[in-house]
This record gives sequence, structure tokens and C-alpha cells, in this order.
Amino acid sequence: MTTSTMTTKGQVTIPLEVRRRLGLDAGDRIEFVEIGNGLFAIKPAIDDVRSLKGLLRKPAKPVSVEDMNAAVRARGAGR
Repeated sequence: MTTSTMTTKGQVTIPLEVRRRLGLDAGDRIEFVEIGNGLFAIKPAIDDVRSLKGLLRKPAKPVSVEDMNAAVRARGAGR
């Protein structure tokens, strides 16, 4: 069993072998998932892009490519 010690700030170093097995690199986010009876699992916080479906509503009317290009030109001219 691999162990680690928590600092007074609540920080924990995840041991190298655990990071390797989870495929974690510096800057990656992790989730703590309660699995019952006071036990938690750690997993990489990687969501499938499909989970974002339906987050934004469709525009009332479609935007043409010409309108998009005009908006980009206007925004660029404002710099």
C-alpha cells in the first residue's frame, strides 16, 4: 500500500506510481468520488466533450459566414 502525508494546508503529494497508473501529469485536475462507508476514490477529472451538449442554446437565427467575418473585422479594428 502506498501512503502520503497531508500538510497543514491540506496538500497531499500523490505518489509517483499512483500518478503513473492514473495517467496524471502536472496541472491535471482530479476528482474525489465518495464510494460509500467513508471511502473515497481518486480519478482524473476528464470529462468527455459530449457532456457539454445542450449547455448552450441555439441562436434564434443562423449567423452567416459574412456576418462572422464582419464581426471579426470590427473587433480587430477596435484594438
